[in-house]
Amino acid sequence: MRRQSFALLAAVAVLLAAPAAASAEEILVLSSVGIKAVVEELTPSFEKATTNDVTAAFGLASVLKTRIEGGERFDVAILTPALLDELIAKGLVAADSRTVVARVGLGLMIKAGAPKPQVGTVDEFKRTLLAARSVTYASSGASGVAFLKILDDLGIAAEVKAKAKPAASGDEVNANVLGGASDLAVLPISEILPVAGAELGALFPDAVQTYVLMAAGVSSGLRGPAPKDFVAFLAAPSNDGVVRAKGMERVR
Repeated sequence: MRRQSFALLAAVAVLLAAPAAASAEEILVLSSVGIKAVVEELTPSFEKATTNDVTAAFGLASVLKTRIEGGERFDVAILTPALLDELIAKGLVAADSRTVVARVGLGLMIKAGAPKPQVGTVDEFKRTLLAARSVTYASSGASGVAFLKILDDLGIAAEVKAKAKPAASGDEVNANVLGGASDLAVLPISEILPVAGAELGALFPDAVQTYVLMAAGVSSGLRGPAPKDFVAFLAAPSNDGVVRAKGMERVR
């Protein structure tokens, strides 16, 4: 516990030393659900150390990008790098604030207590997908898009899609597994671990593993220093342990 306290102090020391001894700011965050667990875990520590208030909304990165393009107010956006770069190109996110926070691999989610899928090799992975009664995934999410490409590369897209249950959101994916409509769900590991009643059945084999990156940036209409401080806190090395515990990893 003492070691964790020292790590927290190191992470926020620069924030506390800033002259902006500042009046508190409200930080509006629009974040991909892929990094929700990390953001929710670290936000209270940031708020306590800085007296700033963080209000976060989570969703599919593609949906959040559309909301930002439609004029929704935000201070920090945490999306996949490609989508964040599109917002930078449109002048909606400050280019010099772009920070890759973490990445996460894909896994198969199962209902708690169900048999673990056998995916130690690519051939086993293919057999598991083909044998499943139904596979569900977020069709417009980064993990869903990556999964469909993997199916194409493996030559089993038609067979798996024929019995798949594409979903509009991660919550719908969860419901498909928990309700028994699907045997397997494809999601980032960080989205599987927090789901009550479900569990991580297996990681994708290394040969086909795909990583979803999460990058943060601040609004080009920045109102104060707090949003940049929040992004720096998310990326602080002293918070690497939280990132790992939530199923993600740093990209250094």
